[in-house]
Amino acid sequence: MVNRVVVGAHYGLKDWLAQRITAALMLAYVVVLVALLFCASGQGYEGWKALFQQTWVRVFSTVTMIALLYHAWVGVRDIWMDYVKPVSVRLTLHVLTILWLVGCFVYSVKVLWGV
Repeated sequence: MVNRVVVGAHYGLKDWLAQRITAALMLAYVVVLVALLFCASGQGYEGWKALFQQTWVRVFSTVTMIALLYHAWVGVRDIWMDYVKPVSVRLTLHVLTILWLVGCFVYSVKVLWGV
């Protein structure tokens, strides 16, 4: 019989790296978006609409949203694991967090792609 440790520090490097990569992607998105806003010809609703009609902006926004949600999941999951000791409460919080993040993703797809 193999004794397997269910919890431990084996996931730490992967999570640390994921946080850094997703943060870099979000930073790149903000830099590109700010640059586009400074170069945009139309201001107001029409300018925003024209900007987000471009497929590459929608794809970049969707990828960034996925990175943001994964970034949030890693951070909030670590908070629940560190500070919530009863397993049933922690599992409930994990499930509620996942449901909230999936809901945010579905709504962002609806907004970005007009589905």
